[in-house]
Amino acid sequence: MILHEFFSYEFLRVLWWLLIGILLIAFALTDGFDMGVGALLPFVARTDMERRVVINTVGPVWEGNQVWFILGGGAIFAAWPPLYAISFSGFYLAMFIILSALIARPVAFKYRSKRDDARWRATWDLALFISGAVPPLLFGIAVGNVLLGVPFHLTEDLHAVYDAGAFGKLFGLLRPFALLCGVVSLAMLVMHGAGWLVLKTEGVVQARARDYGAKAAAVAIAGYALAGLWMAIGVTGFRFVTEPPHDGPSNPLVSAVVQDGSWLTAYLDRPWIIIAPIMGFVGAGMAMRALRSSRNDLSPLMWSQMAIVGMISSVGLVMFPFILPSNTSPDSSLTVWDASSSHLTLFVMMVASAIFLPLIMLYTAWVYRVLWGKVTEDGVKDPDNHAY
Repeated sequence: MILHEFFSYEFLRVLWWLLIGILLIAFALTDGFDMGVGALLPFVARTDMERRVVINTVGPVWEGNQVWFILGGGAIFAAWPPLYAISFSGFYLAMFIILSALIARPVAFKYRSKRDDARWRATWDLALFISGAVPPLLFGIAVGNVLLGVPFHLTEDLHAVYDAGAFGKLFGLLRPFALLCGVVSLAMLVMHGAGWLVLKTEGVVQARARDYGAKAAAVAIAGYALAGLWMAIGVTGFRFVTEPPHDGPSNPLVSAVVQDGSWLTAYLDRPWIIIAPIMGFVGAGMAMRALRSSRNDLSPLMWSQMAIVGMISSVGLVMFPFILPSNTSPDSSLTVWDASSSHLTLFVMMVASAIFLPLIMLYTAWVYRVLWGKVTEDGVKDPDNHAY
């Protein structure tokens, strides 16, 4: 027997659906607080030294954190080629804005303190704010559009055609429900960034982070609850009429899909997934409580991590097995069962992941252990620290 046949095609498809989710959640847990800190920069830091302290809480780690974004994008490309092709072409203007913001961040880190000029530094501080606030907002808007359905169809030879013009690919994303999801995403990561600042700073910066973080947590809770209610009464889900074979070829057109009912019927079919929204609400609620308290500097970050895991995973669990539904041609919708790479490809990727992911996690843990501790004004002023 060929080695990869020890693992069924169905198992590998579900495994890679799960691993993609884990990689994207890992990106939100790590680079998410970097973006949250950037979005908070103008509010928690009012002097140049305070801004330097805030910047130096994430300066040494943001590059490593962004590895999870690269891994997630690469894994989607290799494991789910149709998903990569359709989503990146359909959302390419939004992705261009996100990548531009992410590119501006390292430039701002490197150039901000090159000149001792208030206007110069304020310009780069604005770049850090934009690079922190824009990506989570657009990521949330993209998730909202996926829940609503994306306007594309597949031809008979599986060529993907996006049913919107160039401007429609950007402004067509700005639907009310999707905008709400964007607000929830931004508030969630601002809460997370505040938790990081509470852990890494002290004094007035920490106090402001607690204040703004608690407010962001309240917005995240309210927005998440409103999004759930909206999904129950105003968002139409997708379901199979004829389900494709779970171990068959990757051809979405062999199944029949309709857009009706609600995504939330998944809770009736798989009651155990209720744990995800519970984690989202409890994590955000406890993070808000911890941010308003001053007893423990670590707990706000830990609770915000729980909230992120719950909120993000609730979307994937509710949609399963759909990964990119089409609202103009439901039969073209991409699902776990008909949009993956080959059996052998998924197996080879699984082996590679089993080898390299633990190494990446161990290295990441070691880096955070080395960098553990508060960032202080004295530390930033010390020339031996090479601070930003």
